[in-house]
Amino acid sequence: MLVDSSKSVPLSNNVMVDKSKINELVAQLRMAVPQEIRRAEEMLSRKDDIMSSAVSEAHQARQQLEQDFRTRLGEHELGRKAEEMLREAEAASRRMIDQAEREAESRRNQADAYALRTLRDLERELTAATGSVRKGIDALAGATLAASPSPSIPSPNDFAPSDDRETADYGRLR
Repeated sequence: MLVDSSKSVPLSNNVMVDKSKINELVAQLRMAVPQEIRRAEEMLSRKDDIMSSAVSEAHQARQQLEQDFRTRLGEHELGRKAEEMLREAEAASRRMIDQAEREAESRRNQADAYALRTLRDLERELTAATGSVRKGIDALAGATLAASPSPSIPSPNDFAPSDDRETADYGRLR
């Protein structure tokens, strides 16, 4: 862990954290977040494709069965057989559509569960990184306070940049 490998500040419980290591950690986090989100989005888009494909296949099968029915009816088969075929085609079509919808719902639930797990893992990683950064900031602020001969005791927030201009000035001073 970054804090464990950092140098201790004498006469305190604080450590000095290497700025380049912190920047590298932040850069890694910035790269990891979009990748995890893309993976979750890909999984969600695949579930829609699967559902669309299954529904399309069911409709095609129904159309084929209806075409078969019309062909046989056109060949002057008995009306009773034609009605029976139509009922069978409709029942088969309903079964296929129901099955496709169940599979699509199952895959949607799996995709949602995967996305949720991924986002929770990412949240845990970000929380741990934020805690390490906060400890580093607090340690640096505390070290600065300890070294200051000033009679007033400022808070660690007094050392935090208040806007982008101050942040840029702070970066140039270092």
